[in-house]
Amino acid sequence: MDCLPRELVPEILSRLPIPSLVQSKSVCRAWRIFIHDQEFVDKHFKRMIDNDPSFILQIIGNPIQNQLYFGDFSSHPNGGNVMITKKLTIPPLSNFHLVSSCNGLLCLRFTHPSFGLCIYNPFTRDYIELPKIITRNPASHHGSVLGFGLDPTTKKYKVVEVSYKGITCRTLPRRVAISSMRRPPLTAAYASSSIESEVYILTVGSPTWRNLGRFPFHFMWQKSQVLVHDKLHWIYYPDTINATDLIMSFDLANEQFNEVPRPDFISSDRRFRELVVLRGCLSAVSSDNEGLEIWVMKEYDVRESWIKEFSIGTYVPRILQPNDQCESSNNSRFYLPKRSIRVLCQLRSGGILLEYRNKALVIYDPHCRIFHDLQVTFAGISTYFRIVVHVASLNWIEIT
Repeated sequence: MDCLPRELVPEILSRLPIPSLVQSKSVCRAWRIFIHDQEFVDKHFKRMIDNDPSFILQIIGNPIQNQLYFGDFSSHPNGGNVMITKKLTIPPLSNFHLVSSCNGLLCLRFTHPSFGLCIYNPFTRDYIELPKIITRNPASHHGSVLGFGLDPTTKKYKVVEVSYKGITCRTLPRRVAISSMRRPPLTAAYASSSIESEVYILTVGSPTWRNLGRFPFHFMWQKSQVLVHDKLHWIYYPDTINATDLIMSFDLANEQFNEVPRPDFISSDRRFRELVVLRGCLSAVSSDNEGLEIWVMKEYDVRESWIKEFSIGTYVPRILQPNDQCESSNNSRFYLPKRSIRVLCQLRSGGILLEYRNKALVIYDPHCRIFHDLQVTFAGISTYFRIVVHVASLNWIEIT
């Protein structure tokens, strides 16, 4: 190693995938110090953004629960439609649920018995348990939506939790209540809502959560958080039956909610069913019986920049087809509800990565309009999984 020119070492290391970079820390003390330098971390992260994203997958089928896998496309020697996964060491905690990811850190929620939160670095194996929220009447809260991201001004990580009450998770599985602090006064229709929510925020390293107040709007529940321009995003609905779906952002720096303009020219029979990030742009997915439409906001917060960039027809992956069927997977007799399909990301090739029923991954080629089933292996395990799109970067938890 001493034969390598000094200026060449950072160029080599900054191009390594995360697992290899973590192993490189054991080469010598100088490399370990260098890899932990913030300037190098930033450089490595910028290079990773230009590549296909990596993924964190959690096995969620019984009897296997607490297993995390790191997956990417670059590690397969022959390329093709194969994702190679590597089992990760999990923290010594009780059962947990993978909530979100930011800059290589995972936000995990314990499922039993405390229902607490922790931030975990799966590559350095560092983790910290977060303090619990202290509420005036904790028994009245029935669910929550979480967000996790980096404050660009303070370089501190923050966790946002919207806790709601007045309705059970069984009754309201995909929405919680929230509003913008800059919205007009409540009308009688809004005031009649049976849901009340409170928004809390924690700066990682702080001993207590801060209460940002109570709000009466609904957030749509989504499997993955959407972080664009240092803001978390959700679809929300005013508390009316025929309300138009809107987009709300939460700025991690000034801790304010703001409405993001939606495209006015989307057809009236379609509604946004999820938000996603495609190559750094805020995007929205709508659906009907013909398939999915993906709208992309090319210039952030500019209404006129929304364009319908992708139209994706119906498809059922082979793994979800009946075993006794040999027909084409595009046959209309194979029906898959649109809510069971999730848009994950756009690859460098231009393909769209889709998830079907937490079971199958498919790459859609928008140029040829062809679907390619993606082979995913979990060291011999074939079961359901939860996936988080994860732009991997070496990071560590620094408490001040």
